[in-house]
Formats: sequence, C-alpha cells, structure tokens
Amino acid sequence: MTDAIDEIRGRMAAGEPYLANDPSLRPHRKRCEDLLDRFNATSLADQRERDRILGELLADVGPGVRVMPRFLCEFGFFIRIGERSRINFDAVLLDCAPITIGSDVRMGPRCQLYTANHPESAELRHGMWESAGPITIGDGAWLGGGVIVLPGVTIGANTIVGAGSVVTKDLPAGVVAVGNPARVVRRVG
Repeated sequence: MTDAIDEIRGRMAAGEPYLANDPSLRPHRKRCEDLLDRFNATSLADQRERDRILGELLADVGPGVRVMPRFLCEFGFFIRIGERSRINFDAVLLDCAPITIGSDVRMGPRCQLYTANHPESAELRHGMWESAGPITIGDGAWLGGGVIVLPGVTIGANTIVGAGSVVTKDLPAGVVAVGNPARVVRRVG
C-alpha cells in the first residue's frame, strides 16, 4: 500500500493525471476527515489542543498560526502554513497538490484554495480522472473574504486580493488585485 500511495502522491504533486477515487487514497481521506472533525469541534479557548491537532493534520505549521473553524481540506499532507498566519472562518483548502502559505498571511472568511483540476473530456471526468496544480501564497499576503484561488497560482509577497475575487493566474508581489478574474489595479502603498 505504501508504494501505491507514494506513486499517486508523486503524480498529484507533479500535476500528472491520477484517479481521484484510487483506493490507496481512502485511508488518507478518512484520517483527514477524523482530524478535521476533532479540530472543528475543539473549543476556540483550547488553543493548545487545536494547535496539536493541526500539527498532526498538516505537513507543516509554523508557530503562532491561527485557523478558525470550520476548516476543511482533503488530505492535509500537502499543506504548509508559515508562522503567525491567520485563516478565518470557513476556509476550504482542496489540497490535491501542495499548498504553501507563507508567514504573516491573512485569509478572510470563506477563502477557498483549489488545487484540483478536472479534464474537459466528459469521459475522463466521469472516470474520476483529475490533475492538480500547486498554490503558493507569499509572505504577508492578504486575501479578503470569499477569495477563490485556482490551481497552479502563485500570489506574491505582500499582495492584497480584494474580497470576492477569483485568482486565475499568478499575481506579482506588492500589488492590489480585484475582480473575476482578479486584475492588478495598483501597487501596494
């Protein structure tokens, strides 16, 4: 089983097609679901337990990270969050490829980071084939409430993405971007 999951995780991380319903993924989804249930049910006042569960769930969590409930992800093993970052209520991080969130990042309520991508061919979609692209959020970036980030996107350091924006392509460092699709409207500061 270890060889099968190593192979499929490698395909996922590399952006290669993989079967979303591959049996080797089931125990990893189940583990993630169980940890998310515990994390989301833990009192906000019990930060020590919340930090412990998050550390078990994710690939890496820096010190001082705060994630509010209801937090959802698919596996957890591809997510890295840098120190002092804050993720507000109802975040969805669909981590079928690496998601790297830098230090001092702020994500408003209901932000969604989607690494999964599905083929245009209906036959392939119905066969449960998909691929994924990594998402990187640079240090000091701020995503307003309801921002959606699509597969393969990098958002540069200290960039601000306006609430409700849909980020379909890379954004450079130090800009303000808004809209659907998100467009740079000015430099920060």
